[in-house]
Amino acid sequence: MKRFLVLEDEPLIAMDLKHAFEDVGASAVMAATSEQAMEAIDENRFSGAILDVNLGRGETCARAAGRLKKLGIPFVLHTGDLDRSGEFLRDLEAPVLAKPQAADDVVSYLMGLL
Repeated sequence: MKRFLVLEDEPLIAMDLKHAFEDVGASAVMAATSEQAMEAIDENRFSGAILDVNLGRGETCARAAGRLKKLGIPFVLHTGDLDRSGEFLRDLEAPVLAKPQAADDVVSYLMGLL
């Protein structure tokens, strides 16, 4: 079974994404902070990831994105803050999906990258 990382600080969005992965026969490991994501990356073998860009309190997904990129694991950025994060998003060099977006569509897009 394929396993995916979901880094998302909004609980309802995180649960929707988790259920969307389950609907396609995959599992998801949830993280709400950059630190939790880094631990999950160290402890699991992921096929891909969905990363919320802004995690609150000035925290971003940059550390997790860097680690995933280094490991060659595909990921998409899922953000509702396209205006404020423009330059930052370009630096991460990953597909960007704007919120709100159906969880099934986000998961389907990521699966298409594999």
